[in-house]
Amino acid sequence: MTARRALHFNPPSHRRDRVGVNQRFPNHGKILLSIARSSILAGLGEDCPVIEDDDWLREHGACFVTLTRNERLRGCIGTLEAYRSLLADVKANALAAAFHDPRFPPLVKTELKQVEIEVSLLSAMQDMVFVNEQDALAQLRPFVDGIVFQHGRFRSTFLPQVWEQLPDPAEFMAHLKHKAGLYPDFWDKGVKLSRYTVSKWKERDLELNHD
Repeated sequence: MTARRALHFNPPSHRRDRVGVNQRFPNHGKILLSIARSSILAGLGEDCPVIEDDDWLREHGACFVTLTRNERLRGCIGTLEAYRSLLADVKANALAAAFHDPRFPPLVKTELKQVEIEVSLLSAMQDMVFVNEQDALAQLRPFVDGIVFQHGRFRSTFLPQVWEQLPDPAEFMAHLKHKAGLYPDFWDKGVKLSRYTVSKWKERDLELNHD
């Protein structure tokens, strides 16, 4: 896993039920991971149908799909705000992570058995209120918060997993600004920060078979 992640910025959610953090159950991870792998297999011309008829999959949800191979990032694409069904979101982001992450060539069939999939399901976004950068840094919750940084047209995010590589809040923020295309020491009163949390599942942790 790496601190630099690609993402798609999609339209904000409309008022409609969405999957909430406290509404999920342990088997949700297995279902989402199976759907993600099935979608990638379909993109490679393989038929691997999975059950997709659970009601909660029809609710609005936002997720990131991360691919790793030999413990190294192989693709990561996601949605920050829910605007479509979770089923559609995980399928689209799985395909995008496998075939359209601009940092990597498209995944090929011979790689797939070595690729591990992780799905991160995002909570609703919460705007942060702060008076300066020091105040903002003091409010960050390492290993808990995913953060969205925005200043004008510059925007970036790190999932909570990135704290594993950048545990210091000041370093985390500096890299987040760099990812947005700004200098690490940049700050301005127009900076906006939002936070979210995730529930995440890896195939390895759930002992899912890649075959």
